[in-house]
Amino acid sequence: MPMRRLHVTLLAPAALLLCATVAQAAPSAHQQYLADRAACASEPAADRAACIREAGAAAQAERRGGLTTASASTYEHNALARCDVFKNPEDKSDCIARMGNKAIVQGSVDGGGLLRESVRTYTVPAK
Repeated sequence: MPMRRLHVTLLAPAALLLCATVAQAAPSAHQQYLADRAACASEPAADRAACIREAGAAAQAERRGGLTTASASTYEHNALARCDVFKNPEDKSDCIARMGNKAIVQGSVDGGGLLRESVRTYTVPAK
């Protein structure tokens, strides 16, 4: 019987550590939900209900483990996929340049969107 007591004594701290880890994760997800809900207050009345639904859906997905962070290569692939709509090779290369890290980016997502600008200089021979 002393052996059984030893196992319980060794497992109890591990179980407490696991419970503490889960307890710490839950408030951060709830705090994120509360922050998302608070951000909805600045939305126009017509958009506020949709914003609140999105905050709830994100919180539910977080609880189910459905929210993940993509790698940088996934973001790059998605950005370049936006350029596939261009059939003209020059237009497509211009789009790729705008998606690159040398492009000038202005605006914000909160403000309504990002404006990406890429400048190409052409040399025209003099007559």
